[in-house]
Amino acid sequence: MAAITAPPPPPPASTSCRLPRRSSRPLTRVAASSSRFRPSSSRRPSSSISFPGAGSSGGGGEILHVPPPPPPAAPPGAPVYVTLPADAVGPGGRVARRRAMGASLAALAAAGVAGVAFELWWGVVERQGPGEYDWAGYLDLAAMARHHGLRVRAILAFHQCGAGPHDPLWIPLPQWVLEEMDKVPDLSYTNRYQQRNKEYISLGCDSLPVLRGRSPMQAYSDFMRSFRNTFEDYLGAIVTEVQVGMGPGGELRYPSCPTEKLNQPGSSSELGEFQCYDKFMQASLSAHAQILGIQEWGSGGSTGTDGSQQDLEETSFFRADGGYWDTPYGRFFLEWYSGMLVLHGERLCMIADTIFSGTGVTISGKVAGIHWHYYTCAHPSELTAGYYNTLLRDGYLPIARMFAKYKAALCCSCFDLRDAERTNPESSPEGTLRQLVGAAKMCNLPLNGENSVTRLDDASLNQVIRSSRLYSGRSSGTSFSFNYVRMNKSLFEFHNWSRFTKFVRQMSDARTFLARLDVRRGQQYLSSMSVVWVVSRACAYT
Repeated sequence: MAAITAPPPPPPASTSCRLPRRSSRPLTRVAASSSRFRPSSSRRPSSSISFPGAGSSGGGGEILHVPPPPPPAAPPGAPVYVTLPADAVGPGGRVARRRAMGASLAALAAAGVAGVAFELWWGVVERQGPGEYDWAGYLDLAAMARHHGLRVRAILAFHQCGAGPHDPLWIPLPQWVLEEMDKVPDLSYTNRYQQRNKEYISLGCDSLPVLRGRSPMQAYSDFMRSFRNTFEDYLGAIVTEVQVGMGPGGELRYPSCPTEKLNQPGSSSELGEFQCYDKFMQASLSAHAQILGIQEWGSGGSTGTDGSQQDLEETSFFRADGGYWDTPYGRFFLEWYSGMLVLHGERLCMIADTIFSGTGVTISGKVAGIHWHYYTCAHPSELTAGYYNTLLRDGYLPIARMFAKYKAALCCSCFDLRDAERTNPESSPEGTLRQLVGAAKMCNLPLNGENSVTRLDDASLNQVIRSSRLYSGRSSGTSFSFNYVRMNKSLFEFHNWSRFTKFVRQMSDARTFLARLDVRRGQQYLSSMSVVWVVSRACAYT
């Protein structure tokens, strides 16, 4: 491989309903080349974003008598959803541990949760070959949720799950996709050490026909269209939201660190690596530099970075005093790098908005809560993930504006994390969350909160309740809800279950609560202990 030429050293920094019918054909074959969507006549046009204070003022010294705004409506409370286990539908495309799943859904309904969320894995649905979609297990799961009166948030997961074949929750990309990535390694995200990441296809080839004649965007579009057609009778009534996977972990970001590494306790020291060294990203960078007339900045990638360093002050790019991040070259590179990520998200939002228009579902996307090094000037872990967020620039507002353009909801985590628990003084999950929520409020986005760690201690749940109040005072037309991530057997242990049901009541702001479980022969009213007994008898998740 030819050596990558770094740009010349930059100058010093300037600053220190109807019940749905079950489909009779869960397995469908779609010819990708002939699959075309005819937009509905109810297609809603995309609208521009309006911000407070953006209106024009009258001329000629006129005095405008503006009536006072109406009093804000009382907050209705936040519905709680529960994310099901990642392997709720197994690699073979069928519901895993069906008896236990049924008992668990009944218990969740008894607790008063609004619904469930679950991933529909690309590697499971389209595993048999391009254009062959097996939705049977997910249809079955949606029917079970409907039976228990639960809504569904469908997460279209175009990323891998797990760290490798040794992982019990290992769900890779479809085998035929991996075969193409083996033939053309540059379909994988690549760092400057030529280390490849196969969690998600590199966004550098979004529009190129690299998947047996289809581009990745065409493959995602065909997947969404097949989902819409198969779940047509569920949309709007049972399936009320479709979250579109936009990157590793389903989040709109680059794999600056492998997902499993980010989830480790020691990840706070990781600066991350820029993922722009596959040939497609390099071609885009070069073209961008040529358009701006600075070709010398388009050969290679970022310079002065070293993600293996534990101290960002030892790197030329991220250090506070004279770091490249605050130079003309740094701004050029980071604007391109983050701009490519926003463009990728916009392409997916545009496709989803077109396909699901008129179906009654909300579309959404997820932004990662990268809170490490938040109390630094450069915010290196955010920069390498694709969020151009620094001491001098808000990197989340452009993403929120893009979501608002397509009336998409924003999903973000960190609701359970406290600064007091951090091991790195430069980290701030609460500060990161405040900035994300602020961007959502400015753009009037519906907001879905999530926890970052699966735990049910009082401190964590109380922090979620406190964090949820950040979205109070929102304007009409927006909403807030919370996804508890995720259901496992410990949820149904008596003490955890008692905490969880109390948490659901507090989030929904209900004055009274009565756990109800609908069964075929009438209604039975169950105590928390009874619910735990039912689930334990079903041998849930053993």
